[in-house]
Amino acid sequence: MSSFAIFRLPFAQSCTLMVQEEGEPEELNRLTSLNDRQGYVFAPFATTSNHPVLLLTPSRVETMDCKKVFSVCSTGILSDYEFPNKTVKSTLSSHHQMRYHLDFCNFYAQLQEGAFRKIVLSRCLDMDIAEPESPFMLFQKACERYPRMFISLVSTPQGGTWLTASPEILLESISPEDSTFKTIALAGTMPFAEDVRWSEKNIREQRYVATYMMETLEQFTNRIGEEGPYTTRAANLAHLRSDFTFTLSDSHHLGTLLQTLHPTPAVCGLPKREAFDFIQRNESSPRLYYSGFQGPLQPGGDTHLYVSLRCMMINGGHYALYAGGGLLKDSVEESEWQETEAKLNTMRNVLE
Repeated sequence: MSSFAIFRLPFAQSCTLMVQEEGEPEELNRLTSLNDRQGYVFAPFATTSNHPVLLLTPSRVETMDCKKVFSVCSTGILSDYEFPNKTVKSTLSSHHQMRYHLDFCNFYAQLQEGAFRKIVLSRCLDMDIAEPESPFMLFQKACERYPRMFISLVSTPQGGTWLTASPEILLESISPEDSTFKTIALAGTMPFAEDVRWSEKNIREQRYVATYMMETLEQFTNRIGEEGPYTTRAANLAHLRSDFTFTLSDSHHLGTLLQTLHPTPAVCGLPKREAFDFIQRNESSPRLYYSGFQGPLQPGGDTHLYVSLRCMMINGGHYALYAGGGLLKDSVEESEWQETEAKLNTMRNVLE
């Protein structure tokens, strides 16, 4: 058995298991190769030969109660599954706050010099647990703890095993019959409270992302609606969110749209190309599939693609947890560090 993906959509009571029983997932070097394709997409932040876009073509699809995932998967169809041995040790394993400090100074200097309006700095935290739980149980726990989020467990020989709890839609079908879709601009982060008051920094950061989304969509259609921004909750955090609904002339060129849309300023920066290149050259820990995207893709049918946030790579009892935050000129290092700590708690809490 080669690969599988199991996912639960926000607020759903059931989850979907997709298993590719023969061969390995197809490796794609460009998102445009997804045009008129279907399957489960697992895409990295930056597509490279070592970290290609992966397309699982399931030979078996099952729906099950989220509360029964561990028992069904560990004793049923995936009982003999051997999780791939694929660990990348973070460069931040020791003295990680000092490394973050150095990265922050480097990134922040570029903002002060006017090279970027926004840039996202991420970090990776390594954890080891002597008596690890099954990834299926971790998936089940994530479903129980985070009903508002997209939960997934993906395992492939090429990419390894990843658990994700994401609040951010990249592309989702609303009405497949007339090619109507949805995406969101999600930016700004604060501890959740009933009366969240957003700072100017958070409001401006979210507006950067929303403007980018509108300008990108306008390259493909003039039938676009925008709602927001409004406060939305993701676990113990609050974000500012704007929703965009739009209609395409057809749904057979979604790869071209994704190639233009990804990565958004929510995980990259502005100007996009310059920020992307700087992140690739200067971030201390490689992102791999963190801040890429994933989910089922089906032109003319159900598509649910989410940005791979609040995620971790699993290898036995070793876990690499990822988180990041958007930096602007008025960012404060300690506040940004605490934001990443709060985001890392999403996966840390699952490991408790």
